[in-house]
Amino acid sequence: MRILSIVAGLMLLYSVPGFAQTRIDSINTNFRWLGPDDKIVIERYDDPRVDGVSCYMSRATTGGVKGGLGLAEDPSRFSIACRAVGPVKLPSSMPRSEVIAFAQASLFFKTFQIHRSLDPEKHVLVYTVVSTKLINGSPFNSISVVPTDVP
Repeated sequence: MRILSIVAGLMLLYSVPGFAQTRIDSINTNFRWLGPDDKIVIERYDDPRVDGVSCYMSRATTGGVKGGLGLAEDPSRFSIACRAVGPVKLPSSMPRSEVIAFAQASLFFKTFQIHRSLDPEKHVLVYTVVSTKLINGSPFNSISVVPTDVP
């Protein structure tokens, strides 16, 4: 019974979309005879707590029959660039570290998570995208930094 509730919880978690996700573009990288082509997908994630910050992530997606059915595992190849797209306003009660968004990369067990960390000494927000799948002992990751308006 406990295993069923864990599986149901995981399915619910992975069925919820990331926060403020907007698909910007997709670029075909490999033609497939059956099913969709392999692509690089570009998405925007707006920080849900910090006004004026958006993160742009590009990531590889697998096509083909498995990809078309949602059964393929996307490779852990991605990049992130976060920018101030307006005045950066930090809320008064913001955690020092927080997951702000995620993207599903396989049917059940692999996601890309975007983490926000605050560096109060240098007055910057540090955004890191991490794959939840371990590759040779550590996950793939990419980082971007946005300065805040607070001195």
